[in-house]
Amino acid sequence: MEKNPTIKWPHAPPHLKGDRGAYMITAGTYLKAHYFGSRKRLKFLSNQLLELAEEFGWRPQAWAVFSNHYHILASSPKDGNKHLGQFMRILHGRSARYVNELDNVVGRKVWHNYWDTEITHHSSYLARLAYINQNPVKHGLVRVSEDYDWCSMAWFMRNSTRAQYKFVSNFNTDLVRVIDPY
Repeated sequence: MEKNPTIKWPHAPPHLKGDRGAYMITAGTYLKAHYFGSRKRLKFLSNQLLELAEEFGWRPQAWAVFSNHYHILASSPKDGNKHLGQFMRILHGRSARYVNELDNVVGRKVWHNYWDTEITHHSSYLARLAYINQNPVKHGLVRVSEDYDWCSMAWFMRNSTRAQYKFVSNFNTDLVRVIDPY
């Protein structure tokens, strides 16, 4: 499917169906509510995000899950992000049912929307990798990201060389444009 930049999306961000590549996906809860504000809830959302990514053929490169939003940078499966909408519907449906059940609420809207961005330049990829891995610090949750259990930084430290870790960790993220008003 060819991308048409002239299409206007008045009520939702465009979800483009590109070829295989890297994508950054951000999703936020409805009205920025902190529905995932406990360790148990964060663990559930993190596990669901990573398990469904694997099930749909996505390869996570970085992720950070918070009480009211998450970010993931992942390589899409060989058929591009053709099934991204289904992946998001299942993730958001399961997690909404989970927190609504815990709160003894029926039918409450939990998720607002998600935004996906195809990464087309290597420097953009590295900046987003650094941005996501540093996000728990940005939000003031921990002093160092590897101490935040629902972020990929500790995993990244274990699975990269010291030089890779240092290079990515020091990558400038000032120009990264991410919807993150949380």
